[in-house]
Amino acid sequence: MPSLDPAIAEVRRAVRASLAPHAGRAVVVALSGGADSLALTAATIFEAGKLGIAVTAAVVDHGLQVGSDAVAQRAAAQARERERGVDARVLTVHVDPQHPDGPEAAARDARYAALRQCARGVGADAVLLGHTLDDQAETVLLGLARGSGAASLQGMPPVRQDVDGMLWLRPLLGVRRATTRACCAASALQVWDDPQNAETRFARVRVRETVLPVLEAELGPGIAAALARTAEQLREDAEAFDEMIDETIEDIVEHAEAGISVSVAALAANPAALRNRIIRLVVDSEFGVGLTRVQTLEVARLATDWSGQGPIDLPGCTARREGGRIVFAAR
Repeated sequence: MPSLDPAIAEVRRAVRASLAPHAGRAVVVALSGGADSLALTAATIFEAGKLGIAVTAAVVDHGLQVGSDAVAQRAAAQARERERGVDARVLTVHVDPQHPDGPEAAARDARYAALRQCARGVGADAVLLGHTLDDQAETVLLGLARGSGAASLQGMPPVRQDVDGMLWLRPLLGVRRATTRACCAASALQVWDDPQNAETRFARVRVRETVLPVLEAELGPGIAAALARTAEQLREDAEAFDEMIDETIEDIVEHAEAGISVSVAALAANPAALRNRIIRLVVDSEFGVGLTRVQTLEVARLATDWSGQGPIDLPGCTARREGGRIVFAAR
């Protein structure tokens, strides 16, 4: 009996670990037709059969390229060919051309909304995504370039839960992109290479095609893996930090009219890192918006450098000092 190809075995092991908690349930796997999602889908179908998991392969057609419908149908057909009876469907979406954050964000929002709706429709509470270790390294580098702090350097979590309970799983964050391509080749899967993945107008493509290869050439191999490890370590630190913040917030936060308030004395007494994180968390949890570092520091000055300055306009809310408290109120 021939031995299993190492690339197939590696992808299956990663998927098996991710699927184990969902035995006997249903999942959706996001399929684009690219190597990463094809390898993920094939492994998910194989491993799900042993765990009694119902799999739906969902292909999102954004309609942004000529022939995208045919690409989507071919990807769905390959999923059906892996095992008779597998549910594979094409989800056609509308991408908002006026999205404030640009076309990439618009396509992402439309894709995730369609996947969530599909999962709800088939009774699944988890969606599997095909991001790899290389994607994680690119995400960390992009976060570093933006200077947006430790949160962005944590990269993509292997498991993320939405407020509505939907789980987003990334089983392949420890698997290299080259391994998924080898897995597809060994499985006789026909890979579709998205032409947009070669368009250098996208920052991620420039990181992939230029920045990471230069770093590998100048600093030696293993840069991508090192960046992924950094993200994992920062997530561990953040989880511990968040526990500390949750305990602190219970004592210093109170509900206020049209918003929430925080004790000035407690904020001022905490180290800057904890103080700034509390401010960001309070605003995010109450108003669903993120603050930049500049905005966070301006709010912190209401506690640490008070000189009578007036209310601060923030995304979705305002912050002002009232006596011994900083009040955040909806605008």
